[in-house]
Amino acid sequence: MTLRVDVLTLFPEAIANYASTSVLGRASERDVWRFHLYDLRDATDDVHRTVDDTPFGGGAGMVLRAEPILRTLDEHRDIARPLIALTPSGRPFSHAIAQELAALEGFSLLCGRYEGIDQRALDLVVDDEISLGDFVLAGGELAALCVIEAVVRLRPGALGNDESSLDESFSDGLLEYPHYTQPAEVRGVAVPEILRSGDHARIARWRRAQALRRTIERRPDLIAARGGLSDEDDAILAEFPVLEANGRNG
Repeated sequence: MTLRVDVLTLFPEAIANYASTSVLGRASERDVWRFHLYDLRDATDDVHRTVDDTPFGGGAGMVLRAEPILRTLDEHRDIARPLIALTPSGRPFSHAIAQELAALEGFSLLCGRYEGIDQRALDLVVDDEISLGDFVLAGGELAALCVIEAVVRLRPGALGNDESSLDESFSDGLLEYPHYTQPAEVRGVAVPEILRSGDHARIARWRRAQALRRTIERRPDLIAARGGLSDEDDAILAEFPVLEANGRNG
């Protein structure tokens, strides 16, 4: 079944331009997903198509008005649910949430702008809130594109090889192992010999060890979230005690 993603935004062209390129564009051509864009300015009632106003109680900046959002929902009853707002106060986006969304038939994203969204719109029509991280963007369009790409690439047929999404960072609660390609030596730095050995079982164990060690060093919180290291993990780490590529980026 084709995944439907609807986006409520002030800048539909920003979504459309990126969504037609690379992985998302090819996946759309294969009918893996389709998207619908709703310009919130189309639901305004004044000649200036005003979507923002000053905040009650004072303060800097402007607030995205509730009415254009509510009218958009009134005029387009078929917008996919759940409707998710991209806000700094939402639950942190993760691979697990991407998997949740990839299992749905569709969902919608509401892109914030200015100082925030009128709380009444969030209370009346929004089903969930997601944050891309502990930082602030000018608007939700970039966040929406990140969510869309993370989700679409998990759908069957989105990538050239469906197994690609099963063997990458966060797919097993770990960071991904280091990758190498031709040539076998670059400026005196050689590809680890084991990757040229042809012993695929040992290569798989080595990659697992690299993923474990990289995660331990860079993201110990992910190890804790997995409940620590298993006996199998300890055995693999003992077999391959050295973390490869531990240079400037290690």
